[in-house]
Amino acid sequence: MAAGELAGMRVPVPSVVFFLLLLAAAARGGSALTRRDFPEGFVFGAGTSAFQVEGAAAEDGRKPSIWDTFTHQGYSTDGSTADVSADQYHHYKEDVKLMYDMSLDAYRFSISWPRLVPDGRGEINPKGLEYYNNLIDELIMHGIQPHVTIYHFDLPQVLQDEYGGILGPRFIEDYTDYAEVCFKNFGDRVKHWVTLNEPNIEPIGGCDCGYQPPQRCSYPFGTNCTGGNSSTEPYIAAHHLLLAHASAVSLYRQKYQASQGGQIGLTLMGWWYEPKTDTPEDAAAAMRMNEFQIGWFMHPLVHGNYPPLMRSRVGARLPSIAASDLEKIRGSFDFIGINHYFVVRVQSSDANDQRLRDYFVDADPFEEGFDEVHFEYHPWALGKVLHHLKLKYGNPTVMIHENGDPDWPEAPGKIDYDDGFRSEFLQSYLEALYLSIRNGSDARGYFVWSLLDGFEFLFGYGARFGLCGVDFAAAARTRYARSSARWYSGFLRGGELRPEKPYVSL
Repeated sequence: MAAGELAGMRVPVPSVVFFLLLLAAAARGGSALTRRDFPEGFVFGAGTSAFQVEGAAAEDGRKPSIWDTFTHQGYSTDGSTADVSADQYHHYKEDVKLMYDMSLDAYRFSISWPRLVPDGRGEINPKGLEYYNNLIDELIMHGIQPHVTIYHFDLPQVLQDEYGGILGPRFIEDYTDYAEVCFKNFGDRVKHWVTLNEPNIEPIGGCDCGYQPPQRCSYPFGTNCTGGNSSTEPYIAAHHLLLAHASAVSLYRQKYQASQGGQIGLTLMGWWYEPKTDTPEDAAAAMRMNEFQIGWFMHPLVHGNYPPLMRSRVGARLPSIAASDLEKIRGSFDFIGINHYFVVRVQSSDANDQRLRDYFVDADPFEEGFDEVHFEYHPWALGKVLHHLKLKYGNPTVMIHENGDPDWPEAPGKIDYDDGFRSEFLQSYLEALYLSIRNGSDARGYFVWSLLDGFEFLFGYGARFGLCGVDFAAAARTRYARSSARWYSGFLRGGELRPEKPYVSL
């Protein structure tokens, strides 16, 4: 689906959602929702990631990541790079001031592995260490909690070249050593750690479809790759990510958690799959997709092994979890982060190919091309994800780490202050989140994606998610607060959550 088509396709929210919202309002005496309705200690914030906003790609000892190589070869959606992007490396004080002015409780950001440990292992880069210490100190000085993702896709290129990156078992050891650098140097101030961002997505983009680095795939699942095996490598890569996560959590709990008093978890992409039609076959297909996407990691984290459905359908191509790793994996989280954007409609397929036994089982978009996918924004889908986690995985503590709505400026240099659609989007999703909490879900935080415009992994600079815009045409990368930033600030200061008009979902 083209970006313009995605942006223009809007359909109404189901009437049942409005009915539920009316019931919720009635339960509060007719008043609109405010932040005071959320549990005590609930955290509101916004997020970014290092590669997407930092810039300074070749400054102060930083070396290339696989995403630098990918974008410099011209493979990003719009041919752009993140060499400068929003240039947060040089503007972090300004950005922290924006957060403070918005009254954010927390900022979710990632540490760039190739900036902190440029060769992937070994020597720490003193300039990288200084930068992250300064950023963390600036946040704390302004009363803003740092929520840190240790690895957000930007693997050092040197490790990809040496042993294939996440496809190599050596990744587990190198990642654990890198994570310890983070714990040791920042853990006295960082109390919220995310080991990995979206390990249930990275293996698909990089090792199945091949539309993201390291561009490994095999026909017919991907056609623009020089090597790879789409029927085996995604499972191998995900297995190594799972083991790396468990290894880092084990290290943190053994050496650092008691003295530092932090919490640690990982963040999954939480798309929700719905049947395209009301047939039993499509309902079963949607169930399988949710099991493959969410259960791929949640089942081993809760039960110690991959879901039975995956084991039966993938067979020997799915790596086995060794008995020695089982107990290390099971329970290796204090919370689960969820990045939620879309409902994906799926339809059962009778096509007799490997896809029926693979991750993308019965999913039309990956059989026939992305023009067939059905992405939809619906606030109730966030509630379904949380309900699924509650019923199937013991109601874990959840942080909503990403939720946002992009716009698609026709002119790259356009300055757009008014993004009322985004305020309406946030209003509706916060209502849905509130209802889930009322229904027993243990959600404890919500982070808007994103604080700033930046380089989007799927869209380059063609899509803008920022509460605060960035003038990419200006050398100084001038920031400006959009209307959604002002709305969010008002809400965080105790104002009512009252839509000017009902949100119309995309």
